Amino acid sequence: MKKNKLIGYICIIILLVLDQVTKYAAVTHLKNQDAYVIIKNVFELNYLENHGAAFGILQEKQFFFYLITIVIVAVVVMIYRKIPSNKRFFLLNSICVLIVAGALGNFIDRIRQQYVVDFFYFKVINFPVFNVADIYVTAGAIALIVSLLFIYKDKDFNLIFKKRKQNGEAGS
Repeated sequence: MKKNKLIGYICIIILLVLDQVTKYAAVTHLKNQDAYVIIKNVFELNYLENHGAAFGILQEKQFFFYLITIVIVAVVVMIYRKIPSNKRFFLLNSICVLIVAGALGNFIDRIRQQYVVDFFYFKVINFPVFNVADIYVTAGAIALIVSLLFIYKDKDFNLIFKKRKQNGEAGS
């Protein structure tokens, strides 16, 4: 395994720990409490046990979440292993790290307690309550869309997906 890929896996672990620590703090300090107002009528910390997805969809569909998480993580890790470890692909490697860390962060909650702990709430726009893992996934998804539209070109993806086949190399 290349050093840069190992660093990526270590970053996933660090991001997972950060996510789990913030969720633990939310349980410890926010559960069964009134919302903690950061900016009145704008932003608050508000404990929520989310048994579904954003906007309350797919409540109690844990098997679906298990399955989709396993598939997404497997696909992203497979792609991550194929992406070159050079400056040109730093953003794409980072996107993979964010998506995997976020998906696994919420997966851990779903396995352990059958729900995800959410606690960030933008009251001003009534945005669904979310957590640190959600931030990772959302930031990764937005960065992926922007990078696919404006940064990476077909030649980059040909390098990622065809180079290994031609050289007969396994993912590193």
